[in-house]
Amino acid sequence: MDSVRRDLLGSTSIPNVGSDERLFFDKDGYLEFAPDDPENPKNYSFGRKCYITAIAISLVMNATFSSSAPSGSFQGISDDLHVSVEVAGLVTTLFLLGYCAGPLFWAPLSEFYGRRWIFYISFTLYLAFGFLCAFTPNFTGLLIGRFSTGTAASAALTNAPGVLADIWGPVDRGNAMILFATMTFVGPALGPVVSGFLQVKKTWRWTFYVLLWMAGATELLLITLPETLPITVLHNKARRLRKTAGKESVKAPVEASNRSLGGIFKVALTRPWRLLIDPISFFVAIYYAVVYTLLYMLFSIYPIVFQQKRGWDAGVGELPLIGTVIGACLGGLALFIDSQIGQKKSIHSHKSVPEDRLPGAMVGGVVFAVTIFWFAWTAEYDSVHWAVPTVAGTFLSMSILLIFVVFINYIIDSYLVYAASALAANTVLRSACAAASPLFTRYMFGKLGVGGAGSLIGGVGVLLMPIPFVFYKYGAAIRARSKFALRDKTPHPPADEEKAVNGRSPSQTSEKEENLVDKKARGTSE
Repeated sequence: MDSVRRDLLGSTSIPNVGSDERLFFDKDGYLEFAPDDPENPKNYSFGRKCYITAIAISLVMNATFSSSAPSGSFQGISDDLHVSVEVAGLVTTLFLLGYCAGPLFWAPLSEFYGRRWIFYISFTLYLAFGFLCAFTPNFTGLLIGRFSTGTAASAALTNAPGVLADIWGPVDRGNAMILFATMTFVGPALGPVVSGFLQVKKTWRWTFYVLLWMAGATELLLITLPETLPITVLHNKARRLRKTAGKESVKAPVEASNRSLGGIFKVALTRPWRLLIDPISFFVAIYYAVVYTLLYMLFSIYPIVFQQKRGWDAGVGELPLIGTVIGACLGGLALFIDSQIGQKKSIHSHKSVPEDRLPGAMVGGVVFAVTIFWFAWTAEYDSVHWAVPTVAGTFLSMSILLIFVVFINYIIDSYLVYAASALAANTVLRSACAAASPLFTRYMFGKLGVGGAGSLIGGVGVLLMPIPFVFYKYGAAIRARSKFALRDKTPHPPADEEKAVNGRSPSQTSEKEENLVDKKARGTSE
């Protein structure tokens, strides 16, 4: 009977002396979760999973809302701190540059120390530097505060998807990721709307007061967040068990590895750049950079269209951005429906490959190019009703979300254990490009006009439009030639962000282990 249990569970079990609990160990003798272990994050109750998801989404909303919130107050910052409106745009630029630095710093730390403490430290820093932004007497202090808050807030964008992967199974995780992605677009779109009205009724500092109130409320929720990284949970459990008589030798898999914080940083800081030049990762990164830059350009374009050209005030002039919020929600709904269809296919033994993800990006790419021209040339003329460019912005936002989420899933399915590194490289590149958008958007649209500048962006969208179509047809062949991508044409389930390789997470593997995984991929396809 014991041998049958070992075959079925892939583990051996021994009684927990003095307790009804049974401890489970892997084939190497290291502690692992029992099938119904309540400490396993994937065994949490549905209500607890929803609560943890709500906290993770709250952290993301703080980060994304804060990224664009000052956009509606550039004029107030300019007048009060005696800088030009263009220079005031640096408060957004510096925040997004923090997005570039943060992921390379927080992700390795979270893999070494776990998610919870990194959230505690990073969000406390975000709150502290938020006070600097709100009460600084000069522009230099504001810039320092914005870069620091951006760096701290990026931990939410880096680690929140990992939390969702920790607690949800493959089916529900997809729906949770759709919610996460939708919030990454809803937050930036709402920021200028709120700050625009605050500038009219109060002062630009009230924008940062609101950010502080949001952060303070979230900090209280954050205290209740449990640790969810499986390797850390097992490590904590093993340390606790060793304090019990007769269990002094219990060890978790992570304790068997020779990992070090320096080694984790070395891999985290080098592997993303090697992956960036891989064909799939490279072209997805270019596409991401364009659509993400346009997203932040919109926060400068809408004031030009609705305030400068139509004479609306700073509050009302930002209201059309609500159309982009609706568009993001529509995109999320479309992805949810597509996810349900995909689940039904999998039930009927439909074998999937990474390229099955791409139809959403194919549709999104076409809509993206078309709606840019639609928005640009209807916004160019005041005689066109304001609702027409607003509706165009709704579909533009929907297309951006489709492209964003579909390509995230395509990267994960294509690179499996290397997915975290591929996404890190994409995050840094798109954030760096978006950071520049407040500095050139006003000049660009001032010189070329809304129609001309919009057509230039639309032309770039047309050039990028074939990318998902090419990957859909030739993706398998491209992956077969890649050093990192999945080469086996046999479908594999998407890997968790922290799926262990020899007891460690992907970014903790050594060069030898990278080669081993690579050889295994070759051998399977052969």
